[in-house]
Amino acid sequence: MRANSLAFRLFLWATGWTVVILIVTGVVLSSLYRHAVERAFDRRLDVYLRTLVADVASPEEGNDKFPQSIGEPLFELPLSGWYWQVTRLDTPEPEVRSSRSLWDSNLPRLPNAEAGASASGGYRQGYAVGPEDVRLRLVERNIDLGDDGRYLIAVAGDASEIDNETLSFDRVIGATFAALAIALLLTTALQVRFGLAPLKRISESLAAIRSGRAERLEGKFPVEIDPLARETNALIDANREIVERARTHVGNLAHALKTPLSVLVNEAAARADDPLAQKVREQTEIMRDQVARQLERARLAARFTVVGTLIDVPPAVTALARTMEKLYRARDIAIAVDLPEHAYFRGEQHDLEEMIGNLVDNACKWAQARIAIEVVADRPADADKWRVRIIVDDDGPGLSPSEREQVALRGQRLDESKPGSGLGLSIVVELAGLYGGVLTLGTAPIGGLRAELALPGGSV
Repeated sequence: MRANSLAFRLFLWATGWTVVILIVTGVVLSSLYRHAVERAFDRRLDVYLRTLVADVASPEEGNDKFPQSIGEPLFELPLSGWYWQVTRLDTPEPEVRSSRSLWDSNLPRLPNAEAGASASGGYRQGYAVGPEDVRLRLVERNIDLGDDGRYLIAVAGDASEIDNETLSFDRVIGATFAALAIALLLTTALQVRFGLAPLKRISESLAAIRSGRAERLEGKFPVEIDPLARETNALIDANREIVERARTHVGNLAHALKTPLSVLVNEAAARADDPLAQKVREQTEIMRDQVARQLERARLAARFTVVGTLIDVPPAVTALARTMEKLYRARDIAIAVDLPEHAYFRGEQHDLEEMIGNLVDNACKWAQARIAIEVVADRPADADKWRVRIIVDDDGPGLSPSEREQVALRGQRLDESKPGSGLGLSIVVELAGLYGGVLTLGTAPIGGLRAELALPGGSV
């Protein structure tokens, strides 16, 4: 997942809400559990409190209003954290009787405001700090026995039991929610991956169309994405139709101009002594060359707008080599080919054949007896894409550096005795440039010219 990807955004959004919900749920559950533990603890203290109230209200014969013990060993152990205390309030000096566990200490009193005392019975509960700064859970109650006096009865227990119980619950729920969070995050990641899989499939299909491995988006897509696939296929079809119409118009224009220009040239040639005819012939030749150039550029540009396909180069080279051997059979030209099993060109079959055909045809015109064609598919160290190189060598006279620059220009011919229009290599240069390729001219190991054509390649 990249930082700016849709999958990362969905995962991050789901993760954030999952963590927030789990934290809030954990806090609420911990609070509810603590309240439940406090209520259970208060009920336990209330039992002792009721026992003391009963002893104070109805003492046994021979005993005063102050109880001696309530039968719980925790109240007998010194500073055990469990205490009770009975205080008579209607005497000049409050009389206090307490459990043995208090020794010479007294229990603190709860403020009414903090304890939330109820209006009936004066019952209060809350937290307070007792002997040795131990935090206590304290309940107390006021009783009025009329002539027998008014009393404040209090019972306290060690609040660490509540804290420890709550802490144990928090640890368990924390571990449980941590495991649940991991499971939810893994589930979210799988959901995002599964949910966005059709988008990834569309991306891979578009890459396959771009590289030439496919022509359309194939397969079934979810209803949310199916319109995108249909519109993309419609756009590809419309692009092909536009290119086909452009090619048709270019071809029609070429035929429409070719005949009138030929008539003008023939008529001017018939009046060789007429200066006007010579001028017309000269300008007509320039017009024909310019028209051919512009039409060729339009045709090449139209071809390049079509989504590329992968073309296997070795079969095309083999077919062209055989054709050229037949065309130049009178000169007895031997064409040797060195081809891999597969090497793919990312483009159109006609463009590939035209580029290779021009190179091989040019080599056949100048070769003495031998031509060597080699095809190499590789991936440069400084690039992440494949390329295919077609190398054509001949044993002809070769070219100097200045002549190599000249022959690549449109219409430039070094030897007028050779047939042709001088457009071959320039067409190769322009067509290769449209594909992002390059034509390099050099010296062949067999003595003549080396033409190396580098084009974008691909793999299947």
